Amino acid sequence: MNYLKLNSGKRMPQLGFGVYQINDAGECEDAVLAAIDAGYRLIDTAAAYQNEEAVGRAIRRSGVPREELFITTKVWVQDMGYSHTLRAIDRSLERLELDYLDLYLIHQPYSDVFGSWRAMEEKYDSQILRSIGVSNFSPDRLTDLTVFSRVAPAVNQVEINPFYQQHENVAFMQENGIQPQSWASFAEGRNNLFQLPSLLNLGEKYGKSVAQIVLRWLIQRNVVVIPKSVNPARMAQNIDVFDFELTASEVGLIKGMDTGVSCFHSHTDPERIRNIAGVRFDI
Repeated sequence: MNYLKLNSGKRMPQLGFGVYQINDAGECEDAVLAAIDAGYRLIDTAAAYQNEEAVGRAIRRSGVPREELFITTKVWVQDMGYSHTLRAIDRSLERLELDYLDLYLIHQPYSDVFGSWRAMEEKYDSQILRSIGVSNFSPDRLTDLTVFSRVAPAVNQVEINPFYQQHENVAFMQENGIQPQSWASFAEGRNNLFQLPSLLNLGEKYGKSVAQIVLRWLIQRNVVVIPKSVNPARMAQNIDVFDFELTASEVGLIKGMDTGVSCFHSHTDPERIRNIAGVRFDI
C-alpha cells in the first residue's frame, strides 16, 4: 500500500474503501469487514450516508488495531456552524464507537463553513480529529478558507474520473499542500466507461480490469482513491494496482478522454445549492 503524508503530518493510505450508497446496514457491515480483510485500511463514510454504525461494527469485528486504520467521515449541510458541528462530531464518534477520527471533512461547500471549520480546528487541537479537510471545494473556496483560517485543509475530496479530470484544481491543491482525493473515480460507469476499447486494450496489455487501469491512472497522479464494491472479488481486484505502471503515452491517452464537465452536477449551480439546503437526514 502506498501512503501519502498530509500537511497535518499524518500518513493517509492512497487507496481506500468508500461506502456511499451501501444503505443496508448488514450489507455495509459485511462489505467493510471484507474490505479490511482484503487489506484496505482507509474507510470513507459520512454522516449523510447513514451507515456510520455499520462501519463501526465492522471495525470492531475486524480485530485490526485501531492505529492501523484510517477512518474518514463528514459533516452534512444541516449541521454546519460552530455548535452544530461540535455536536455532529460527537454523534459520529458515538455511532462509529471511536475515540478519534483520522480525517473529518466538510461535505459540501455551503452554509456556515467558517463556523464549522472553527469547531473542527478546536477538535483538531485536542487530537479528536487527527486531520481536517473539505469536499467539493473549488480553488476559490479553498483559498478563502485557507487564507482566513488558522489550520489549512489537509484534503479536498472531489469528483475526479477520466471524463472529469480537474487538472487545474488538482494542480492547485498539490501546489498548496492540500491532498486531492477522488470520489466517483469510475464515473459510476457513465459514458460506457467499462467498455471503452482504449481502456480495455490497456487492461489486456497489463492483465488488469478497466477499473484497475483507472485507479492506477489516479494513483500515478498522486490522488487518493476510495473505490466501492460489495463484491469481495472486486474489492481484491481494486486493491491490486501497485504492481504495474502506465507509460507517459498511456497516461496521455486517458488525458484525452477529459470533457471538462462533471458527470453529475456543478457545485456552483445556484439551483443545486437551493436543493441541497432542503436535503436533511436523520443524523
